[in-house]
Amino acid sequence: MRHLRIFMLTAVMLCAVGAAKAQCEFRNTAFKSGEFLSYNLYFNWKFVWVKVGTASMYVVQSKYNGQNAYRASLTTKGNSKMDKIFVMRDTLLCYSSLNLAPLYYRKGALEGKRYTVDEVWYKYPGRKCHITQSRLYKDGTRKRRSLNPGECVYDMMNIFLRARSFDLAHWKKGQIINFRIADGNSLNPARVKLLGRKNVKGDNGVKYRCLELSYTEQENGKWREIARFFVTDDANHVPVRLDMFLKFGAAKAFLTSMKGVKNKINSQVK
Repeated sequence: MRHLRIFMLTAVMLCAVGAAKAQCEFRNTAFKSGEFLSYNLYFNWKFVWVKVGTASMYVVQSKYNGQNAYRASLTTKGNSKMDKIFVMRDTLLCYSSLNLAPLYYRKGALEGKRYTVDEVWYKYPGRKCHITQSRLYKDGTRKRRSLNPGECVYDMMNIFLRARSFDLAHWKKGQIINFRIADGNSLNPARVKLLGRKNVKGDNGVKYRCLELSYTEQENGKWREIARFFVTDDANHVPVRLDMFLKFGAAKAFLTSMKGVKNKINSQVK
């Protein structure tokens, strides 16, 4: 009888976790395991755009704490030209459930003389979202905290995966999606806004019909545009161009290749 009670309690707890996670789930229509995207990076140096490195993003089905999950990684690497201006070595990693509920996020960032490692862990007890945040500094000190925001929250990588499955075909110019974004030590309001449609040419020589999206965050009561995305106007929503508004300048990324995409690319412009 005691074993039966334990079993029943465990079943109820699992159902509660499943229901909480379900609130933060979203149907994936945009990518599949094995997708690989690569980019050239440019930096605005004395009013001239200079190629300063590369970036790549890879998504693969993996395991996280024993459950099936997507693992997505984004790596940026500056070249010798960039190093003379500003050293930048960023590596981002996330895990999400196969239904795109955030599970884990990590960002290792070497930017100039500053090095930090941000981590976010997600759990869904009692049908609510719970996160643990950590920031590790160059001197070895670490700040860590736990929060119960209740509503679903995301990080830079997990919101990117989810946003690619938005049904943008029905969005009108100016439409906004609000959410909250977490990093290693903060949780801030953020939003994605549709600015319109535009044809954009990648560094692969192909021109695509794209949706132009603005990503902004609110910090200390002020909204600041972090990036602008130009994604293919088809079911894949592959970023063809990214404009990044950095604290130390402006950068752009242009698509050089895409492999293993989920859907047919029907956004090419002849």
